[in-house]
Amino acid sequence: MQSQTNGPAPQWTILKLLKWTTDYFKSHEIESPRIDAEVLLAEALMIGRIDLYIRFDQPLKTAELSLYKSMIKRRVRREPVAYITGTKEFWSMDIRVSDNVLIPRPETECLVEKALALIPEAVDQTILEIGTGSGAVALALASERPRCRIIASDLSQRAIHTACKNAGIHGLSERIQFLCGNGSLPFKEGGRPFDLILSNPPYIRTDEIEGLQPEIARYEPRMALDGGPDGLDCIREITGSAHRLLKPNGWLLFEIGYDQQRGVEKIARGAGRYESVSIEKDYSGYDRIALIRKKGI
Repeated sequence: MQSQTNGPAPQWTILKLLKWTTDYFKSHEIESPRIDAEVLLAEALMIGRIDLYIRFDQPLKTAELSLYKSMIKRRVRREPVAYITGTKEFWSMDIRVSDNVLIPRPETECLVEKALALIPEAVDQTILEIGTGSGAVALALASERPRCRIIASDLSQRAIHTACKNAGIHGLSERIQFLCGNGSLPFKEGGRPFDLILSNPPYIRTDEIEGLQPEIARYEPRMALDGGPDGLDCIREITGSAHRLLKPNGWLLFEIGYDQQRGVEKIARGAGRYESVSIEKDYSGYDRIALIRKKGI
């Protein structure tokens, strides 16, 4: 995007910029070059992506071009688009994100769907989400089940700050209580039991993290990714303690790695407190959601 040495500088229209950026991203092996170019340019211009297509001939102002160029530089360093724009769509909501929280993934919507299937619409239930991050899952549940009492915890105070901000933006602050704490430790046995506990815990094996896409390995918070040597440390910890907080016949739901079915089943059955465990697939056909039910009285 260099100006010519002699003569007037080229006029950068939306169409020219999209074509140039797409080629530039391709040369840097960006996975979705055209989409990323559109998202970033729309953000720089503060318009919707669809509006780009009806303004192809619109030239950019100097300040707009400068902002867009700074975004391009960040992207070719493999910073995720969501961190550059500060938002990611989840459950039809724009969720604010930063490098303090994991970027919400489409497959995590499967966790929300499975939870909703277990929560009757007309019944008051108490739900706990462990490791809420941006608050995306808790917000999705609160938006769909307004009668439920939802508590969402996270070890990171910065993550809790982000989640609270998102709840405020979407008018859900009154429906969710956010707590900073490690796993189930903030909750005492003998208190009001939960009907359902769910989590998208860290489940990547420690030695696999550096081999992930640079967008993940370099930028997303390690504590939200690292599940220990076998990827199951957090799942093991939560499964071993969640039964103390669940009602009889209550449910524990996890997002898991595509190859962790046997490990999760072994952990749940070995705990001796649960009567069933099943694994559901995500939209791509991979094992993704573990549904574990506590024994009845």
